[in-house]
Amino acid sequence: MERIQFISQGNNQREQVRSVLKALDAGCRWIQLRCKWGSETELKELAAEVKALCSPYNALFIINDHVRLASQIEADGVHLGLNDMPIKEARHILGSNYLIGGTANTKKDLQKRKEEGCDYIGLGPLRFTRTKEKLSPILGMEGYKNLLSSIETEIPILAIGGIQEMDIEELLETGIYGVAISGAILHASDPTTLIKSINEKFRRHIQNSR
Repeated sequence: MERIQFISQGNNQREQVRSVLKALDAGCRWIQLRCKWGSETELKELAAEVKALCSPYNALFIINDHVRLASQIEADGVHLGLNDMPIKEARHILGSNYLIGGTANTKKDLQKRKEEGCDYIGLGPLRFTRTKEKLSPILGMEGYKNLLSSIETEIPILAIGGIQEMDIEELLETGIYGVAISGAILHASDPTTLIKSINEKFRRHIQNSR
């Protein structure tokens, strides 16, 4: 898996596609389509379009929440929130070749996701973010340190929620695998430089950890 996952934004299909293209052009190679509006037909059209956009970039493409849609259009996987379909049920529908990620906010959530056999865990939020309406309790940097030191798991954990470039090095010290970001890319004056800089921080950290 890549170290940076981009979460799409947009109040209509055009805005969603524009956000994904911006991330892909900047060098992001892991896209999560997160869309909370639209009919089943509209969502399917959007998902198919985003999948087609990801293909020439060889980018991993996952869909938030919609398990059966991911199966229908043969996405690479899904991301499931705490109130979405259970991981076990999603795995039964999708099989072992699909990537399944799950959200966590507490130690109990982390343990549950570990037992469920997620492929990765999105842990957060770090701070307030407008990307998500119903936000779980904010963890802050201390929350990451406490949670990640309290559980042992081989499952990659991604930090999520209002993350900026300045947070990366401190987050890496907590033991995270990667980050899921959105606004930082969309609002960057130079998204390409931002992605390169974050990837370089991960590269240096991995090298220094050997």
